[in-house]
Amino acid sequence: MKIITTLKTVLIAAILLSAAAFAIELDSAKTSGLVGEQENGYLGAIVISAEVTTLINDINAKRKAKYLELANKNGITLNQVEILAAKKAYEKTEAGLYLRSNGQWVKK
Repeated sequence: MKIITTLKTVLIAAILLSAAAFAIELDSAKTSGLVGEQENGYLGAIVISAEVTTLINDINAKRKAKYLELANKNGITLNQVEILAAKKAYEKTEAGLYLRSNGQWVKK
């Protein structure tokens, strides 16, 4: 019984590790044209897939937490931080990568 439990644990760990190995990363998603920066300070999906959605949800949740921290620290609104972050992200985006402008995805 103990051997079966150990084998199940090892199998689950192997599955989780292999899934992590296939997960896409932000830089490769941007250079592949899967995601881009939006005017609201968050990532958006250019190509919809489960991996892209997972990546965007993860990154955007982290961004929002940081934006809230900055808003509280500086006595400004979340929206003000989001606008400033979007401006900075647009400036830092390399040529050839996607930005959302007026509801359309465009290459910088």
